[in-house]
Amino acid sequence: MKTLKHSIAWILASGLMAINAQAATVNAICSTDQSWCEMAAQAFTKATGVTVLQTRKATGEALAQIRAEAANPKTDIWWGGTGDPFLQAAEIGLLAPYRPAYINDLYGWSVRQYAMSENKVGGFYTSAIGFGWNTELLKKKNLPAPKCWSDLLKPIYKGEIETSHPASSGTAYTILAGLVQLMGEEAAFDYMKKLNANVTQYTRSGTAQAPNVAKGEVAVGVSFIFGFDLWKHNKYPVQSGAPCEGTSYEIGGIALIKGARNAEAAKQYYDWLMSPEGQKIGGLSGSLQFPANKTFKPDPRIPSLDDVRLIKYDFEKYGKASERKRLLDRWNKEVGAQAR
Repeated sequence: MKTLKHSIAWILASGLMAINAQAATVNAICSTDQSWCEMAAQAFTKATGVTVLQTRKATGEALAQIRAEAANPKTDIWWGGTGDPFLQAAEIGLLAPYRPAYINDLYGWSVRQYAMSENKVGGFYTSAIGFGWNTELLKKKNLPAPKCWSDLLKPIYKGEIETSHPASSGTAYTILAGLVQLMGEEAAFDYMKKLNANVTQYTRSGTAQAPNVAKGEVAVGVSFIFGFDLWKHNKYPVQSGAPCEGTSYEIGGIALIKGARNAEAAKQYYDWLMSPEGQKIGGLSGSLQFPANKTFKPDPRIPSLDDVRLIKYDFEKYGKASERKRLLDRWNKEVGAQAR
């Protein structure tokens, strides 16, 4: 009976019975894994008749586009990807407030994002930063698996580590802000300057590390743990772990754009994405973040955070545009200037 009531509530909330749904269109930016982006858009259109015109962009690039379009928004909804850029977009007035009727169906960490952003950003999923490594490549090179942040500075890992660029990647900004909170700012920048010597490349997106590690293109990747775990479950020679000292984590975002041309269709897509039907798409598509909706049983492959030493991440401070700009400017000057 409870399941039936939830199903009815979601149908009503998401407007799946809307008379004009077949004529509606929604323009979306998706910042999570490409497979989830595509599968969600297709499933939503099949369920509702609403056409989804959607592009996939890393969160930093998505924020830049939405900011550039502020005077004449072309995007209606932005979803997936690390939450800090969403909070920055909310702070500078780019997002529209929306507090869904089904708020009690969401985990507390998701609800807190609404409260923190004056209902402009919802918590879509969560996951922790960690390491992934190719077991065959490490064995071939006689390298140990890294267990701690300090391990990554060892000379034996020179040219063996890949991560993403914080200017374009929300994942990398989560790493940067997390290290600052874990170590203190001066020690964190000293650490990242030393780490730079061992990094082979900084990719535009934080989704690149898992496939590159799995395919043996790099020995060690630093990104969200869930990405590496998918390749491990698919029988690639990949293992993963969280840093022994502690680590940062994300609360992925979802938001409506202020001044959206297709506001009603955007709300419909938003509600569907947050419903059990929409959130299940993550596991079905191979994206193993922990979903915000607590009314269904998530994919059993999703990695548990029970044994991960999470820092007390200050989303309010590090979600501010001014703080992001300050840290990125410093990173570009002190670390990025040395990057290859």
